[in-house]
Amino acid sequence: MIFADKLITLRKKAGWSQEELAEKLGVTRQSVSKWEGAQSVPDIDKILQLARLFGVTTDYLLKEEQGEPEYTAEDDTPALRKVTLAQANDCLAKAQANAPKMALATALCIVSPVPLIFLGALSTNSLFPLSEGASAGLGLTILLVLIAIAVVLFMQCGAAVKPYEFLEKEPIDTEYGVTGLVQERRDAFAARYNSANTLGTVLCILAAVPLFAAMMLTDTEVLSASAVCLLLVLVACGVYAFVRVGTVRDAMDQLLEEGDYTRPNKAIKSRINALTAAYWLVVVAIFLWYTFGPQGNGQPQYSWFIWAIAGVVYAALVIAVKAFMKKNR
Repeated sequence: MIFADKLITLRKKAGWSQEELAEKLGVTRQSVSKWEGAQSVPDIDKILQLARLFGVTTDYLLKEEQGEPEYTAEDDTPALRKVTLAQANDCLAKAQANAPKMALATALCIVSPVPLIFLGALSTNSLFPLSEGASAGLGLTILLVLIAIAVVLFMQCGAAVKPYEFLEKEPIDTEYGVTGLVQERRDAFAARYNSANTLGTVLCILAAVPLFAAMMLTDTEVLSASAVCLLLVLVACGVYAFVRVGTVRDAMDQLLEEGDYTRPNKAIKSRINALTAAYWLVVVAIFLWYTFGPQGNGQPQYSWFIWAIAGVVYAALVIAVKAFMKKNR
């Protein structure tokens, strides 16, 4: 085992990202990346620092023939699940295949209220042959069909990557060559990732333009509803771009244990998942009560805003919970 692989193994076992290790050593993240990519080696002072940080001998770090760590103190850490090169390739291939499905499913969830909003506005202004109740029923039917298609796509993607669920939850070890392979693919994917994120950001910003345009023109319910519908479509397109590349990038980060998948982040992920499940169950209950209960007043076409507010609140809640857990860890 060469120095680069030993450094990767020790860093992951400690639960540190490249940035965190670089900060502890007083170097840049690029320096750590080059060490782990076998492009350069640290000087003797950094070798000594690394030995002290990880509690291993300098001989272990420097001598390639030594495959097992020589710890300077007793270590009872259980063995980690090892990811082979074949598993890494399969995981990345499945992520590539899942990416368009996940993106489409997410976009369908966002645009699902569009028929309900638009048909409701048309029927209210007598521009649609059906009554308001019939239009609302048709809009809800289309909404549920779109959501059902999205759920099927999500389930298919989940089933495809089920063998690799442990990557999100457990600390891992990687076989020789895995880290280099994934880093190489991530570097090659970087340009596409950045372009898609830029496109998604631009679309989400421009999504507000139809609302401003509607405010400048004659204020009618149909025009306002059309502006809201166009806003949702533009946001859906932007989110499609985010999710399409984000799904692939997440798989790479899972294999490298970086980004949102460092070991400390994995430790709090189960709590975040439980919070997510409970939160969205409450949101669904509120939506159903407002839409079909006495508060709905027979106008379910207006209850779509619950999802928009819930999405913003959820993002803020997750950020706050992560910050609190990290502070108290």
